[in-house]
Amino acid sequence: MNTIITIARQYGSGGREVGIKLAEFLGIKCYDRDLITMAAEKSGMSEEALGHVDEKAASSLLYTLVMGSNMYHSNVDQFNVPINDKLFCIQSEIIREIAEKESCVIVGRCADYVLAEHPACVRAFVYSDFDARVKTVCARQNVSEGEARDLIIKNDKRRSNYYNYYTGHKWGRLENYDLSVSTEKIGIDGAAQLIADYAKLAHKI
Repeated sequence: MNTIITIARQYGSGGREVGIKLAEFLGIKCYDRDLITMAAEKSGMSEEALGHVDEKAASSLLYTLVMGSNMYHSNVDQFNVPINDKLFCIQSEIIREIAEKESCVIVGRCADYVLAEHPACVRAFVYSDFDARVKTVCARQNVSEGEARDLIIKNDKRRSNYYNYYTGHKWGRLENYDLSVSTEKIGIDGAAQLIADYAKLAHKI
């Protein structure tokens, strides 16, 4: 059975980098922004347009109707729903297809929720101290501390709104994940190794 490891992450915690390193440790593929490309190819929609709404919640009354009738199928084009909702449905379908064919790491996109029924899915949440994240974002984005703080608050709120809207669950809440890992003291490699060790213990991969 394929083992899938999903990574939810605070902005600036290094969650994406943890996912990449984790995939390297386990010899499997990491899916992140390439899910946008795959969604564009599957739907025929513009990759640029999808990129603008990736991991951003919409506000659609019709979304509930789509979710209730055919949540993970890409024929949502027949409904007049926001592109955000179409992207979520298409990416969810792609994530399920990937989980059926291979072991992998998936970063973001509510993958822990989409694969909640997958028996070999390990759900991790990567976080770090706020000040540590400020330093990371300053270096990565070449911005001031004030700008870094604003970026962190804005992006954490965006991710929280996205997750809460599409799952009905609370982003970052411990019971939604199998383990939560801080990168502050053990770094990217340490966090990746910790998750890899957990997955091996849980599923003997």
